[in-house]
Amino acid sequence: MIVFFGPAGAGKSVQGQMLAARNGWRWLSAGQLLRDTRDPELFAQMRTGGLVDPEKVNKLIGEALGRAKDIDRVVLDGYPRQLAQAKWLIEHRPEHGRDVALVIVLEVPRAELLHRLKVRGRIDDTPEVIDERLRIYRHEMYPVLDYLTEHGVNIAHLDGTGTVGQVHDRIMEELQACRIV
Repeated sequence: MIVFFGPAGAGKSVQGQMLAARNGWRWLSAGQLLRDTRDPELFAQMRTGGLVDPEKVNKLIGEALGRAKDIDRVVLDGYPRQLAQAKWLIEHRPEHGRDVALVIVLEVPRAELLHRLKVRGRIDDTPEVIDERLRIYRHEMYPVLDYLTEHGVNIAHLDGTGTVGQVHDRIMEELQACRIV
């Protein structure tokens, strides 16, 4: 698995979709899986910027990984976001049969994130929700990255600014350096 990590607006979805399409892999977005459930309770949580119950997200990811068992690699977008999710991902390797080959952390300054999210224009991208997501992301990211590092997962912090193509080139260079592609 290749895991994309970064705050809302960092470009995880665009880059994850491009990487999956380019290599014939499966792109799995935790946010998209949650939106696809059409669960009003989950929608309410997402609209406030809060994180959804990790067990619900783990279940959705586990099911999606099961459906992708015949695909060579999976690109995870926006998962894991919490320590409990990172632990689930590592501890349930026997069930889903996948190791995390690399975590790509897209680094983007706050001003650029705010601009990108404004342009994206999702209904749940209000300034208050964006600030809450950034606060939660900063609070949750370090324990997750520490845990994954302790379990031997390679983590690459990449510059997420510039054109989509420039960012994608940086990602491909890192994957090549790690002998993943």
